[in-house]
Amino acid sequence: MNMQTSGVIAPPAPRSLDEMRLPIVMMRDILLKTVFRKNIDVVTQIARAICLPVPVTQELVDLARTQKLLEATGTLHANSGGEMGYQLTEAGKARALDALGQSEYYGAMPVPLAVYAEQVKRQSIRNIQITRDQLTDAMGHLILPDDLLGHLGPAVSSGRSILMYGPPGNGKSSISNGIRDALGDRIYVPRAIEYAGQVITVYDPIVHSAAEELVDDPRTLRRSTNRFDSRYVLCERPTVITGGELSLSMLDLVYNPTARTYQAPLQLKSSGGVFIVDDLGRQEEPPQALVNRWIVPLEEGRDILALQSGEKFEVPFDTLVIFSTNFHPNDIFDRAALRRIFFKIKIDGPCQRDFLKIFAMVARKKKMPLDEQTLIYLLNEKYPTIGNVYANYQPVFLIDQMIAICEFEGIPHQMTPELIDRAWANMFVRDEAIVH
Repeated sequence: MNMQTSGVIAPPAPRSLDEMRLPIVMMRDILLKTVFRKNIDVVTQIARAICLPVPVTQELVDLARTQKLLEATGTLHANSGGEMGYQLTEAGKARALDALGQSEYYGAMPVPLAVYAEQVKRQSIRNIQITRDQLTDAMGHLILPDDLLGHLGPAVSSGRSILMYGPPGNGKSSISNGIRDALGDRIYVPRAIEYAGQVITVYDPIVHSAAEELVDDPRTLRRSTNRFDSRYVLCERPTVITGGELSLSMLDLVYNPTARTYQAPLQLKSSGGVFIVDDLGRQEEPPQALVNRWIVPLEEGRDILALQSGEKFEVPFDTLVIFSTNFHPNDIFDRAALRRIFFKIKIDGPCQRDFLKIFAMVARKKKMPLDEQTLIYLLNEKYPTIGNVYANYQPVFLIDQMIAICEFEGIPHQMTPELIDRAWANMFVRDEAIVH
């Protein structure tokens, strides 16, 4: 029976060692390393530690016993429902230490890459259909031009790449976050995956927010929850946000030479979710080089990664990539790169009417009384000096500045032409030569 969450089909739990599709020696060694490192001795504890069902764990324990690597202690644990205890033999300890020398990885049994690829299809970001209402709810705190949601909706529902461009301070980052919030459902993220005998950890508490886990008593026959493969963690659709710090090396497998294990790169951790490249053009690498790295994944839905040995292999690429830049696309990309980014959406500054709406909303939130004469002064005297170009960040900036001045001067929160002058002076730096 498939357990579902919000339409996503859960990965079924394996029912036998044969169904695992992992090298038997690898599974046995992870069992031995886990028993050794965690000092656990009953099958239910071991099953929880390696994230496998009890019957499959018992099969693995029996295999290790026939190889004289584990032995029964002959004691039944009263606090574990009268379970048989097991311990490593001398040969088992030697094998565990030897295996730890080859790779420090222990704990959750990894999911073979091919099995994970099947789950990626079941929960693909491209299966999501977002309605106008969902997007409006997620963006409710933003005042946006009427036609913007009409452009964003189809872009998000397609699960393809989006380029948002336009002048700074107009909410491109906030819109990216709103898109993430609109997705709203959950997917299954593997704790680790396996390729060619190598373990690659995927689940990352910094990137993935786990939904509440319900732990069953493994001794009961009827299990109400966790009917899915517990090598996965049920999470909100992930979001990775990078800015000026993004480099091409962050998109490669990360090898830990001490533990001899790999960590998934950012785009693999964001599978089934959103990868936001904020402030494109502020990275050390040129934007063209960064986008070139994404071309195969964006076009073909697969990415190419490399092991330490140099061996290259394919992983699924199932991510909504949102590029956000303050530059005009023609200034930073060639035509071939632009053609490959599916949706290009300009995020402009607000018109005067929307600017006043944002100003009033921010003032109300910050408990700043509005003054009509001051607003007329702002619109007629200040904005003409910058060609009447409005930006979404300006109301927050100006109101915060006036509040800071009022608090310093010990007067009630208020807006006056004089306070606007002082706040405005901090928003722009006067062009002048500094003599050294």
